[in-house]
Amino acid sequence: MAKKVVATLKTGTGKSFSKCIKMVKVEKTGAYLFREDIIHNDHIHDFFKK
Repeated sequence: MAKKVVATLKTGTGKSFSKCIKMVKVEKTGAYLFREDIIHNDHIHDFFKK
C-alpha cells in the first residue's frame, strides 16, 4: 500500500506538492521541534515565514 501512495505523489498533480520540514523552538521549554507538512509549491515561502 505504501508504494501506491508514493506513486500517486509522483504522477499528475502530485508533482506540485512538496514535503517541508521546519525546526521550531518551543518558548516554554526551550526545546526544538520539527514541523513537517506536505504543502503546495506555491505556498512554500509562506510556510517558512511563519
